[in-house]
Amino acid sequence: MVPPFLRLAAHPLRWRLLTELAAGDLRVRELIELVQAPQNLVSYHLRLLRDGGLVTATRSSSDRRDSYYRLDLDRCALALAATGAAVHPALRPAAPPASPPGGAGRSRPAPPRAGRSRPAVLFACSGNSARSPIAEALLRHHAGGRVTVTSAGSRPGPHLHPRAVGVLREEYGIDVSGRRPRHLDAVRGRRFDYVITLCDRVREVCPDFGAQARRVHWSTPDPAAAAAGESADAVFGRVAADLDRRVRHLLPVLDQIPEYRP
Repeated sequence: MVPPFLRLAAHPLRWRLLTELAAGDLRVRELIELVQAPQNLVSYHLRLLRDGGLVTATRSSSDRRDSYYRLDLDRCALALAATGAAVHPALRPAAPPASPPGGAGRSRPAPPRAGRSRPAVLFACSGNSARSPIAEALLRHHAGGRVTVTSAGSRPGPHLHPRAVGVLREEYGIDVSGRRPRHLDAVRGRRFDYVITLCDRVREVCPDFGAQARRVHWSTPDPAAAAAGESADAVFGRVAADLDRRVRHLLPVLDQIPEYRP
């Protein structure tokens, strides 16, 4: 029996959709342009990927008529491992080392090459009070000093959200209590390899940081706008855990950035 992941991923168009979504979240019209296929065909194959549990869709907070599609990289990794094991038990990957309780463990990225400048990443959202500072802190934490990372907002507030500070301290052992939100204007003119927008609204207004900056979107709900009946702790914990997963998947990509010397 052919493993389900192989049946899904082996189709050329579905493989293109998977590889495009691996970089970040995209709308249907953007996928149509990238894969050069008609809308009905793209929508059909997206539905199959959603039915297979590899892709999810969420409504845009900027335009409720739009949806962002997202690839579940963790689920893909498990499916790939199961596919290998179906061929031969020796192809089953070794279990990764367990993380310390509380999520405070630090991943071990490959050491930088001699003479190579550090990759630079900017995270952007509207207020720069929750999502983007959480992502900034997590990437700095996991990268161990080998990535230059900052965050900013289009309409920064006066201070970080208390639960953003709390979840980083309690779940990851990171102290950002002295950090203050900054405006996107404050980082204009700086060189970035990746500009990652976390808010659907800020994606539409984020300034241009040059041709070398790869624009990526992670459509992340605002934890400060918690649904009725949900505690702030639960919502902030879920958003932080999601950003932590995405940051960990970003680290191997940053290892592939070519050397840059100013």
